[in-house]
Amino acid sequence: MENFNSGISFSSLRRSQICFIVASLAFGLPGQAAYARSRVFEIVVDASTGTVLFSEAPDAARRPASLIKLMTFYLAFEAHADGRLRLSDPLPISRRAARQPAMHLGIASGGRITVGKALDAIAAISSNDLAVAVAERIAGSEPKFARLLTAKARQLGMRNTRFANASGLTSAGNMTTASDMAKLSRAIVRRFPQQYARFSKRTIQWRSRRTANHNHLLGRVTGVDGIKTEYTSDAGYKLAASAMRRDRRCVEIGVSWSSCWVRPAFRRVMRALPI
Repeated sequence: MENFNSGISFSSLRRSQICFIVASLAFGLPGQAAYARSRVFEIVVDASTGTVLFSEAPDAARRPASLIKLMTFYLAFEAHADGRLRLSDPLPISRRAARQPAMHLGIASGGRITVGKALDAIAAISSNDLAVAVAERIAGSEPKFARLLTAKARQLGMRNTRFANASGLTSAGNMTTASDMAKLSRAIVRRFPQQYARFSKRTIQWRSRRTANHNHLLGRVTGVDGIKTEYTSDAGYKLAASAMRRDRRCVEIGVSWSSCWVRPAFRRVMRALPI
């Protein structure tokens, strides 16, 4: 098994463990020196206990970009669980939502889509327009929703996180750490295991159009069942990938300025799983 520099071997993990790997690779603020873009920001925790198994600069503040949508999902799943949001509810698309840049589903202002289909599109293609629409449905406006996101982060113990919007599009007000994203990842899987299945859909259907999930590991790597991938110019390539074999699950969330990082990083995760 492959060892990290800390000397911790994945082979030492119990088969019954669920492991989360939150890696934030070189997604610093604009103007940082080139060497900073090659640094690794990473944390490995036991999802059952929260025990940190490995970390490197886990509390360094960085822009989360589309990883914000994980918290948007959390609030949507929570609203559904307590009856405030039904998957069959029509979701109106406001002018603000319709004007969001790519990625988006492209529904015109005044159009509608069900909450369930909207969540599928956000999971599959990181749809910015629908993330805003969900925010407006839950809180009345995106700014109000952003305050709810930050408040929920505090409740989950994410002390170094603040969110300014629902989509993760460029904003100086968005900030988080690898350590905080690990806490959020644990909370999603532990509290909403049934909703997690949305991240594993390989395609989504909207009217006559079928669109493939941006997570191209689905169906190509045995055991991979989520979560999402994306790219933004100010935060680089983002990978949120989950894999499960037998009774062990590993989830990797990472960002790198180079897409070359994705394959070797995920190979480390796959080697941690039983054959």
